[in-house]
Order: sequence, then C-alpha cells, then structure tokens
Amino acid sequence: MSAVSVPPAPLSLYREIPRDEWSRLAAGMDQPLTEPEVVQLRGLGDRLDVTEVREVYLPLSRLLSIYARTIRRLSEDIGDFLGMPDKNGDQATPFVVGVAGSVAVGKSTIARLLRELMSRWSDTPRVELVTTDGFLYPNAELERRGLMDRKGFPESYDRRSLVEFVTKVKSGAEEVRAPFYSHMKYDIMPDANVVVRRPDVVIVEGLNVLQPPPAPNDVAVSDLFDFSIYVDADAAHIEQWYIDRFLALRQAAFSNPASHFNVFAHLTDAEATETARGYWDDINLPNLIENVLPTKHRASLVLRKGADHSVESVLLRKL
Repeated sequence: MSAVSVPPAPLSLYREIPRDEWSRLAAGMDQPLTEPEVVQLRGLGDRLDVTEVREVYLPLSRLLSIYARTIRRLSEDIGDFLGMPDKNGDQATPFVVGVAGSVAVGKSTIARLLRELMSRWSDTPRVELVTTDGFLYPNAELERRGLMDRKGFPESYDRRSLVEFVTKVKSGAEEVRAPFYSHMKYDIMPDANVVVRRPDVVIVEGLNVLQPPPAPNDVAVSDLFDFSIYVDADAAHIEQWYIDRFLALRQAAFSNPASHFNVFAHLTDAEATETARGYWDDINLPNLIENVLPTKHRASLVLRKGADHSVESVLLRKL
C-alpha cells in the first residue's frame, strides 16, 4: 500500500503564533503596570486587564523595542560605512509605529498601552502618540464637501498634511505639530496642537494609516513606518463592540452637557441601539470592507481578537 501524501502547508508571509505560545515570551519580564493604571488606559467597552497586558502586550512592547534598537544600530552602521559616523546620536530619527484597524476594535487602547509599555524599556524611554483623527478635515469643511456621512473614509482626511507631518518626524525635525481632535466636540480644535519633539518612538494610530498611496507617484504614510500593527476581529464582533461603545458614550453624555453625544440623550435604549446599528451598517461597515480590511496584509504584525476582546493569536511578518 502506498503512503498517503500530505499536501504541503500553504505559504504565508506571516508566522502565526497562538496565544499560549506568544504568552510564554513574557516569562521573566516584570509587569510594569498596575490594575488601576490598566483601567485608566482602556477605552469604553474594552476588557483589558493585567493578564492580557502581561501575556500579549508586554512581549509585543519588547519586540518593538528590539526592532527600534536594531534600526538604530543599522543606521549607525550605514553611517560608518558612508564615512559619516553619528558619534552623538544626533542623526538618529524616531522609530515610527503605525496602528490600524476598524473603529471600535480597540486600536486606540492598544496604542496608549504600547506608549506606556515601550517607555519602560531602556532602549525606548521617550514615546509619543499621535492619532490621525487630528488630520480629519474640520466639520465645516466636511459639510462643504458633502462628506459628513463619510467621516472616517480616506477622503475625509487631509492626507497631504498627515504625510508631511510624519515626513518631518521621520526626518528628525526638532519639533513637529499636529492638529488636535476632540471626541467630546466631535471636531478639530483650532487652537490646540499635539507637539512632538524628537522622541525615540512615535506611534501613529488610525483607521486608514496602512492605505496605499492614492496615485503611483504619491507617498503613503505607511511608507514612513518602521513597523505596523493591524488589529483584527470578525466584523460581527466589532459591530457589537461599536454598539456597546455608542451606548456607553451616550450614557456618559448625560453628565457632560458639552458632549457631542447629548444629541442622542432623548433616545430610549432600544432607539439608541438601532441608531448605532444604522451608523455601523451605513458608514463603519462599508468603510471597514472597502478601505480598512484590505490593508491588513500590509501590516508587519496582526493581532487577532476573539469575541471577548482578548487576543487569540499573533501573526508576525517573516523577515
């Protein structure tokens, strides 16, 4: 009887690492954050706890720190090869990390958490976080362009300004300013800025940060990243997280008259749920399918979440 042949495993750009194997990487690492600190970092609807931090994000932060250190050493070696040594580190530029994924998938919490964790490693003590919300066009401009119902789609962002900002950061500019977006006002604040002053690491978080360039000769913001992360989950799970977050924001608005979500205060819970589902079906799900999800393969690393918001597996792009 001839042996049964086993078909070869399909080729992939990624190493897929199950949660239990990934969590073993945390062995011997000190947990730098307390439960109260983790609570302060997580967003509405997230179920982040110290176990998730220790088993998933602590190893990830160390991996990013290793990448940053390696890139810095490579830059020094190239400088030596060119006969242009950087003896004082003055030519070093920030290590730029992009964090992408759907609305409500938890990418903002992950970006904040990585900022805190990476700053605890000696290789990367100074870490800044910038969200691409600041590069949305102001509501007045979105209204003028007829894009209010497309807020969050690629065309609702000032892509040129975002690319210019990250270019300056990556070029080593002493100080770079980004616009500030208020989630309470649901708009750009004209008199506020986020200031970045040559840190070791800059994390850029947003829906569309892995978008390819709109034209062949254009630069994509992802071209300027040293490492990128895509936060992934089933669309049905993200929909429920979005509805839960919408209801939580509406509830919080009752105690804050200035909140944008006060416009939904008169709705019953059932009406608010249907309103949130309408926003998901009409805006956020199409954006996910058309623009966000197709960029997943461009990421250096993919965090795959389950229904309870916990990470089930990690996909790391092969070198």
